[in-house]
This record gives sequence, structure tokens and C-alpha cells, in this order.
Amino acid sequence: MLTIDAQVHAYERNHPGRPWHAVLTGPSEVTGDQMVAEMDAVGVDGAVLVSAFTMYRYEASYAVVVQKHHPNRFAVVKPVDPANPAAAEIIADWKRTPGAVAARMLLIRGGLTEDPADPGLNRVLAAAARLSLPMNLHIAGRLDQGIELIRRNSDTQIIVDHLGLVQPHEPPLPKEPWAELPKVLTLAKLQNVAIKITGACTLSREPFPYKDIWDPVCRVIDAFGIDRCLWGTDWTRAVKFLSYAQGVDAFRATDRISDSDKVKLMGGTLMRIYGWSPGNSHSSR
Repeated sequence: MLTIDAQVHAYERNHPGRPWHAVLTGPSEVTGDQMVAEMDAVGVDGAVLVSAFTMYRYEASYAVVVQKHHPNRFAVVKPVDPANPAAAEIIADWKRTPGAVAARMLLIRGGLTEDPADPGLNRVLAAAARLSLPMNLHIAGRLDQGIELIRRNSDTQIIVDHLGLVQPHEPPLPKEPWAELPKVLTLAKLQNVAIKITGACTLSREPFPYKDIWDPVCRVIDAFGIDRCLWGTDWTRAVKFLSYAQGVDAFRATDRISDSDKVKLMGGTLMRIYGWSPGNSHSSR
């Protein structure tokens, strides 16, 4: 089966030519070449490269450079600023970028309003719908706002980031890391919503192969259906919990889901929703 990671990051060392805004948990650099080497070592065929918001905010130039150098391995996703009056034009321009398969909006970052009726937030999602461009939505920590915002934009293909849950960047885990899962599961009723099962291993209290994640993960799969679930590692944010190989093998080797469901979870659903597969240098959208 094709194995495609739904979220990885790549970034250069902090330097004046492309300075960081802040420090993201992870190595001091993970270049595109280094990310490809990690993928090759464990047989991951491709990945969605999400421009690292912590370092680069809404500037996705490094992700674009990496995709250009490895067009058969990466698709790219760019964060969009809903406070920017030109956001709709930015999204339209982004869709024309080689390898671009989605945009991203992070509710918890950048001092955004908590109002789900905010015109800027809704303008971004409406623009994505008009362009048939999927939108990654990071709603962890703002589930009530995120759920209402999604309900207001039923024509937009939404992919909820990271199970919709707050995930730690380093140990220790919060006392109840899955506490808000029932609220996340209410989104399964909305047919325009898919969900990334990314970073799930960072919510485990057990060592590899993280068997305690499977009861809640299977609740997600049962609620949304395997055709709306996308596996991924959220590498490199997960580096203080596990290796890249462990993040892959925990899902590849589990007996909690069938081999046919693994084909969808670990690549098939992503290819359908994003209209992209490794080996294609452009999105098919």
C-alpha cells in the first residue's frame, strides 16, 4: 500500500535570510532532504508538508522550496491569516502553487477572535469552498468556536487537525488527554468534515506500540468512518515522545484495524480528499 503521512514539518536553522518568529519543539533543523531520509528509512512514500506556523507564521516559502526539490514526495499546505483583508486572493494564489493541496487556519494562534461569526474567519472558509480547496482547521483548545464555525460553512471541505485535541509538545501529558473527545465526535455528523489522526501517539501513557491510544482512536474511526480519517505523525513536533519510525510502525503493525482499513487510513483517504498522490508533481484539483 502507499503510505502517506498527513502532516510533517520541514524547516531550516534560524538565520537572517529566513528568520524564525518563535521556536517549535523539535530538532534545530529538519530540512526537506532530512525529512525525505526519515521517510525513506521506514518506507513512507509521501507526505503533506505543512508550513511550520511557529517559525514562519503565514510565510510558506521554505515549504514551497522543499516541494520544488522533491515534487514527487511532498504536497504542501500554507497557513492563512483570516485578519488579512486579502485572504481570499492569497488563497486563490496559493491554489495555483505547484503541489498545494490545502490551506490551513489555526484558531488558537495569532490572537484571533473567539467569535465563530467573525467575518474574517468565515471569509477564509467561504473562499476555500468557492475554490474547491480543502481547509485544515486547528480547533484544539477552541472546540466550541471551531464546531460552530464549521457548521456555518457546510460547503467547505474541512480537515480537523490533530484529532481536534490539545496535544503536548513535551512530557508530561495532561491528566485527561482525551477528555474532549466526545465533543470532537459530534463533528462526525457533518459530512464535509474529515479528521487527521495525527500526533495520536503523543497522547499515550505507554511505551511503543502505544496500545492505550487504540480505544479512543477506534471511537474516532467508528464515528467518522475510515473514509474520513487520515493518519499522520505530526513530525517533528512529536520528537520528544517518539521516533519517526515508531510513529509509523504503531499504526502499520497494529491489529486493531484491518489491512484494508490501513490502506485507507495511511494513504487512501488522503489521496481522495486532497486529490494528490506521491509521484504526481501537481495536485489533480
